[in-house]
Amino acid sequence: MRILVIDIDTLRPDHLGCYGYHRNTSPNIDRVAEGGVRFENCYVTDAPCLPSRGALYNARYGVHTGIVNHGGTNADLGIEGAPRGFKTSRENWPWITALKDRGLYCASISPFAERHSAWWFCAGWKEFHNPGKSGGERADEVAPIAIDWIERNAKRDDWLLHVNMWDPHTRYRTPMDFGDPFADEPPAAWLTEEIITRQREGFGSHSARDTKHFEPHSPEDIENFPRLPAEIRNLADFTKWINGYDTGIRYADEWTGRILAALEREGVLEETAIIVTSDHGENQGELNVYGDHQTADHITSRVPLIVRWPGVAGGRADRALHYQMDLAPTVLELLGGESPKNWDAASFAASLRAGTEAGRDFLVASQCAWSCQRMVRWGDWAFLRTYHDGLKDLPERMLFNLAEDPHETRDLAAERPDVVREGLARLDRWVGEVMSNSPFDVDPMWTVIREGGPFHTRGREEKYRKRLTESDRAHHAAAIRERYARGEFARKVEA
Repeated sequence: MRILVIDIDTLRPDHLGCYGYHRNTSPNIDRVAEGGVRFENCYVTDAPCLPSRGALYNARYGVHTGIVNHGGTNADLGIEGAPRGFKTSRENWPWITALKDRGLYCASISPFAERHSAWWFCAGWKEFHNPGKSGGERADEVAPIAIDWIERNAKRDDWLLHVNMWDPHTRYRTPMDFGDPFADEPPAAWLTEEIITRQREGFGSHSARDTKHFEPHSPEDIENFPRLPAEIRNLADFTKWINGYDTGIRYADEWTGRILAALEREGVLEETAIIVTSDHGENQGELNVYGDHQTADHITSRVPLIVRWPGVAGGRADRALHYQMDLAPTVLELLGGESPKNWDAASFAASLRAGTEAGRDFLVASQCAWSCQRMVRWGDWAFLRTYHDGLKDLPERMLFNLAEDPHETRDLAAERPDVVREGLARLDRWVGEVMSNSPFDVDPMWTVIREGGPFHTRGREEKYRKRLTESDRAHHAAAIRERYARGEFARKVEA
């Protein structure tokens, strides 16, 4: 079996043609979807980048890997402890090690391990190619390595090639000579001038007025990354912003096409399994976050998953609820293997083969790098509970009906207390279940809060309050000061 995994960082599914997007961002990925199964409701267990890949490659929730943050204690994989032998116990093997045990020759082209000092990610690969720019690579610096690898290895059997491209990630760096493919196409209509005006009165990292973490982009930023506006002042700015994102997707898709063409030249395209996915989505105005992945909401946590597997009927959508980590035991089962016993992930190989839909009753997604938040997703509902706001304008409880409001513009928590109670009950049940067999005495999220909160917002309070005061938002600065002074987040930990 030959397997190609296209891993495009920061790729939200609803900006792909095969998921219904109105712009032609993904003609090559769309062709893969035509012959494969498109998973409509696939979510990462933990966001963003480091926790997400930690969950997929270890096939375990972040509360079990310990990887839920981008810094501090919970940016590292928890140790196995006394049961560890000369090597990691088979019960805890990561995905790629399990595939290696099945006889696959696994190769990765990715800067991810170095970017996050995530050296556990190297386990199991026979080859590891680091393009060397720590996530700053363009597709034209990554895909040629993959094409060269394919030209040398395609005809051998039993391999997996992982290709990690980063172009949709800010700061949008597609070469300017690629042009603006969407200059004459308006963005999605959900975002209005009224919403932008309201957002500009708000606050938060990557919000409409503070698009570069906690401040606007500087003139130097715009000179170096001309696809970016300094901030989101109106729909014209948003159009420029979203064109930069969509052009990054189109650029990665074009190089995906070249990789697929290399397989075709070698005569192995049709017999190669192709998987397309991402590490997380990307808020583009939702919850007043632009061009980043700072919450546990539907937009950040939902990812594309397209599986084109030889012998499996394609051209269909699977609408069941799945975790992305469920991909690991699915691939292993399709290859005739058995999952290590400590994996949390559950195979959907049987339903994939049968052409049916069989997923989970509900999902829980977590975020601890930019805020501390968890989402419960079931039916049409997404319930969000915020434990640490990460200097963002996030209430403690939010509720959205995704069938009616996929961009999360109307919080229904006050109107539907019955659904909020159901969400809380599901969340409490999930926490109780996962912590009952956790290697940690304390939920890693509480460790993050004890250490000062989400990594990317630690120590930013005073400087950001000054920025808010100087930009006519002193009332928000005062509210932040009061909230932090009374130790609201620390009290939640003690409770």
